[in-house]
Amino acid sequence: MRVLIVDDELDIREFVQYNLVKEGYEVACATNGREAVERAVEFRPHLILMDMMMPVMDGRAACCALRANPATAKSMIVFLSAVCEEESLVECYKAGADDYITKPVSMKVLCSRVAAIKNRIKRDEESAPMSISERLVEERHSYVSNDGEVRLAVKEFEILRLLLSEPRIFTREEIYSAVWGDGVIVGARTLDVHIRHLRSKIGDEHISTHKGVGFLYKD
Repeated sequence: MRVLIVDDELDIREFVQYNLVKEGYEVACATNGREAVERAVEFRPHLILMDMMMPVMDGRAACCALRANPATAKSMIVFLSAVCEEESLVECYKAGADDYITKPVSMKVLCSRVAAIKNRIKRDEESAPMSISERLVEERHSYVSNDGEVRLAVKEFEILRLLLSEPRIFTREEIYSAVWGDGVIVGARTLDVHIRHLRSKIGDEHISTHKGVGFLYKD
């Protein structure tokens, strides 16, 4: 796991870095909020440990900037600061912080908190739904489920690709137009047959029928 330490005090940066590296983490450092934003874009940390009071840009402003940038928006941000007034804590969470650790903190406790965050990130990654590119294998016209890869007929693949393209209900007319093309005469039950075959291959629970409207893919 990659961890970015942001603190304007050299001794704190070096001490935290030394202990986290010893625990097996990949660590980078920044000396202020502005540098943290720039460094995070390059380093892509899973976790950012950040002080509140810093020169150039403070922790709260940096947190807002990190959340606003798509490249760093998903990084876990934990404030590691001696500032512990209730108002300051509330402002940190409003800025997008995930947690707050008050200084001074023992390195044993800090490493335990970082390990807990690592486990949480791992669970989130494992439970995250696959993207369209991960679900569909174009060159083999196949669908990748949690149980393995399933080969599909060409039209089945095209129907599924359309249903996966947006999280919404697609009407029959939209599916006919996208898969068979406008002006092509297709039997009234053709789509139902393809949907039935798709369900038998990828699971009934993934394609729901909305009577009188159309079909929806559900992960």
